[in-house]
Amino acid sequence: MKHLNILFVAACLVLGFSSANAQDENNPWAVEIGVNAVDTFPVGLRDGQTTEDSMNGEFASEFFNIEDHWNILPSVSRLAISRYVGSNFSIGVAGTINRIEKVGDVIVDDLSYYGADGEIKYSFRDLVNGAGGWLDPSLGIGGGYTWLNDQGFGTANGIVSVRFWLSEQFALNAQSAYKYAFDDATGTKHMQHSLGLVFKFGGSDRDGDGIYDQDDECPDTPGLAEFNGCPDTDGDGIEDREDACPDAAGSAEMMGCPDTDGDGLADNKDNCPTEAGPAANDGCPWPDTDGDSVLDKDDACPDEAGSAANNGCADRDGDSVLDKDDECPDVPGTVARKGCPEPQITTEIMEQLNQYSRTILFDYNKTTVRQDSYSAIQSMIDIMNEYETTNFLIEGHSDSSGRDTYNLELSEKRASSVKLYLESKGVDSARLSSLGYGETRPKASNQTSAGRQENRRVEVSLVK
Repeated sequence: MKHLNILFVAACLVLGFSSANAQDENNPWAVEIGVNAVDTFPVGLRDGQTTEDSMNGEFASEFFNIEDHWNILPSVSRLAISRYVGSNFSIGVAGTINRIEKVGDVIVDDLSYYGADGEIKYSFRDLVNGAGGWLDPSLGIGGGYTWLNDQGFGTANGIVSVRFWLSEQFALNAQSAYKYAFDDATGTKHMQHSLGLVFKFGGSDRDGDGIYDQDDECPDTPGLAEFNGCPDTDGDGIEDREDACPDAAGSAEMMGCPDTDGDGLADNKDNCPTEAGPAANDGCPWPDTDGDSVLDKDDACPDEAGSAANNGCADRDGDSVLDKDDECPDVPGTVARKGCPEPQITTEIMEQLNQYSRTILFDYNKTTVRQDSYSAIQSMIDIMNEYETTNFLIEGHSDSSGRDTYNLELSEKRASSVKLYLESKGVDSARLSSLGYGETRPKASNQTSAGRQENRRVEVSLVK
């Protein structure tokens, strides 16, 4: 029993001094540290041996005769590392040391023992427990090389082990391996038992939420274990994927949305979320008779559907004159004409406009409009404002007195002077442009004083 106590103490030392990072039970890598025992007795009779003797017995005979047959080194004497490769299989390597003091019941001089082995194991954990669980039996095969003092020999190994999972990271592993020696001359077939602490590592956790990617349904967003790694941002117990209002805490009945006024309509569907009202009124205590989402209390046209931008009123022709004020509600028009389009400007109107423009007077060699022309210009403004979408060109003309370049410049300045005056009286500058023609477009002969007077003029034309 002394050696059994030593084995138990060694296992406790392993449990006491081993450490690991937080791991998932399915992390691919596992490390084991523990103790081992070598027993040469229950491995089957030697060639020519007919009955059990002090060195060998039948296979599995006195398998648990720890006191008489097991060789145990009272220290950490086994290290192993393995990797899960899929479909319940894992592969690994193990190294062991020991000291042989007895072969069966025969006491021998201390023999050094070193073993290096490869292992392939199949786990029955899911078969035994369903999906996961604390009991994890496995069977395996392997091979290795063993040295007794300076004699080495190869072995073929059969393995039975049981892991007892203490948590999702740690397990206690109890294992027995039958090691058949290939070399009859130097080799010794034997049993090797081990007890060790296993911990797993190596999984990835991209979002750092403590749930490894292979089990995380939201691997790129930190979440909670109860939702398989997915978040519940508002903390209402409904994960974001199923929460219609993930940023506002609500109830399951409302698909995760709040109902602030308690009227049975979730805030995200309630036009009056802080005032209780029936669902027929979209959660508001006031009706919306025309169904345009503008409550009657705020609706300037409660019986006709419109837009919130127009205080609940319609503007069918889109001319910014509401239908209730639009005398031509189906034809785009102007505000000045109460929603009706302005008439097309006629040749007669343009001739009337030019009758006024030709009376505009300037002092000799001056560009400033004379005050006694203001009345004519006001008449032009009245006509232009009546046709508020029409664009006009103010043309300047001169007689032939003086240099051509001077006359061109003078005509341009006079046309510009009239344009600026019109703008100062409220005509939209975007509708006006000006151009000087100099003496190139005379209306009368420049050989007479009367003709030259007629040629010094301002005219108006339409801009297409």
